[in-house]
Amino acid sequence: MRTRAVVSIDIGGTKTLSAVVDPAGRVLSRHRIETPQTGPGAVVAALARSVAAVAASAGLRSEDLLGMGVGAPGPLDPATGVVFEPPNLVGWRDVPLSALLQEATGIRTFVENDANAAALGEAWVGAGAGVRDLIYITVSTGIGGGLVLNGGLYHGVSGTAGEIGHMTVEPDGPVCTCGRRGHLEAVASGQAIARMAADAVRAGRPTRLSALGPPEGLSAEAVARAAAEGDQLAGEIFARAGAYIGIAVASLVNVLNPAMVIFGGGVSKAGDLLFDPVRRVVRERAFERPAAAVRIVPAALGDDAGVIGAAAVVYRRGGELL
Repeated sequence: MRTRAVVSIDIGGTKTLSAVVDPAGRVLSRHRIETPQTGPGAVVAALARSVAAVAASAGLRSEDLLGMGVGAPGPLDPATGVVFEPPNLVGWRDVPLSALLQEATGIRTFVENDANAAALGEAWVGAGAGVRDLIYITVSTGIGGGLVLNGGLYHGVSGTAGEIGHMTVEPDGPVCTCGRRGHLEAVASGQAIARMAADAVRAGRPTRLSALGPPEGLSAEAVARAAAEGDQLAGEIFARAGAYIGIAVASLVNVLNPAMVIFGGGVSKAGDLLFDPVRRVVRERAFERPAAAVRIVPAALGDDAGVIGAAAVVYRRGGELL
């Protein structure tokens, strides 16, 4: 007999999480796999196996589930479920992911941008529960975002709204992963933080980071640890990244006047190292009234934000909930 639970998937560049989520936003079971890097066919096959495994862990069969929600790296079209050309998935171009997964599993499937899904999850049962106008920003290897306006996801005319990581904040800055110059992702992502640290070590700047091995092996997590331990250079790098993010957030606050900006992703776990410069720059650069109205807070759902949000996509678009 069909339940009201759904299966949901959060596809990452290296790891993918599948879950069964109930109508209250509770995760009933989880299953994590390495994301195949040999093309969409291998990913679809691996996801079909993961869906079967996670459903079995919850005591369900595929045919018992109400539907499946998938958070996938963009850009993509949520109406058709076609993923265009995600930079972190090898061999993907114009992949009809929704149709392929539905054929492989027999489950009605909805696809959403992964950051949009996380935004919806935080708006449903996370840090933004009950908030109708919020911005979600994930700062990890890259930077993504989602806009929840008037209680619903805002997609824009082409379905690609919310690409906050590709706002220009430094016109003559470094080249972004997308090939364009000076985007937020190029100067403030985990990858950018690691690059700034490596460049400083190669230049001979005094820092405990130089004792951690080859500069190219540094990570944003290592820089955050060093900054928390009082390393001046590491602290300067986080302050610079946070200031760039603050510039982007100040513009978003002026344009959209949200009640809340929620930060998720691995880099956001650095806490006040990131939040202090972001909040300071927003106070300095945004108009006084919207700056006073907005709360800038950490996400509440952790690694489950994507799968909970992907489940919310099914419940909303399937007309069952919310």
